[in-house]
Amino acid sequence: MLCYEGKLSLYCFASSVFSLALLWIFFDLGVFAGEVQFWVKVGFLGAYYLVLNVIIRLKFNTKDYQIAVRATFLGAVFALGVIIFQNCDDEYKSFGVYVTLMSVFHYSEYLGIAFCNPKTLSPDSFILNHSIHYALAATASWVEYFVEVYFFPEIKTYRLLWLIGLVLCFTGEILRKLAMITASNNFSHIVQFERHQGHELVTHGVFSLMRHPSYVGWFWWSIGTQVVMANPVCFIIYTLASWKFFHDRIFMEEITLLNFFGEDYYKYQQRVPTGLPFIRGFKVDL
Repeated sequence: MLCYEGKLSLYCFASSVFSLALLWIFFDLGVFAGEVQFWVKVGFLGAYYLVLNVIIRLKFNTKDYQIAVRATFLGAVFALGVIIFQNCDDEYKSFGVYVTLMSVFHYSEYLGIAFCNPKTLSPDSFILNHSIHYALAATASWVEYFVEVYFFPEIKTYRLLWLIGLVLCFTGEILRKLAMITASNNFSHIVQFERHQGHELVTHGVFSLMRHPSYVGWFWWSIGTQVVMANPVCFIIYTLASWKFFHDRIFMEEITLLNFFGEDYYKYQQRVPTGLPFIRGFKVDL
């Protein structure tokens, strides 16, 4: 059963997507003022989005507003991605695909926690404020994309790359969400250093195939976004940076898990790999 906060976020996300999309369709049909230039329509949508923010600020209390404003923002981002894909030149369409992928990923992180472990749910569960490094990495990918669109626009039009990237992103997204659902109330965005009551070692489902399926999913999703955008430089940087991040994260987390579960986790380590290439995790020599 979806909790109240999850329902609120779903309502705001869906309302933002459909209202913005409907407004764009009305412009295309000439309902308001005949034919309207693309950037004028974008400007109207931006103004409408600002009005939405005023409405939700007046409608919701502080706690609910923090959820509503983030879900509304991600819904608007999703709608923007679809608009870019449908209306812009071929060299920009892959950026529209990327924008929708980012929107779905961040919103589904919140919705996933709302389903599987609502006790830990907070506005941070959208992970929009993940880290300064995450923000810098995203910014770098945007800069590379538009620089290459200016100098080498043809490389952004290879639809085979979009397909490969989408497969990586969807596979990673599905794997991560399966991990969240399987772990249920044992899943958290934050590494736990104290074992809470009811915290169990999960070894079934996707966890029988790999020890860290949520990290594996995120790893392939992050790389897939750069394949979609045909960003060769950021593809290499994302691969190396993501590998290093998850290498260190898994090492630290497995020390904690060994402290929590002792021999049970040690035996689990022996029979199931981490799932990420060339990452063994923390090993105890007996």
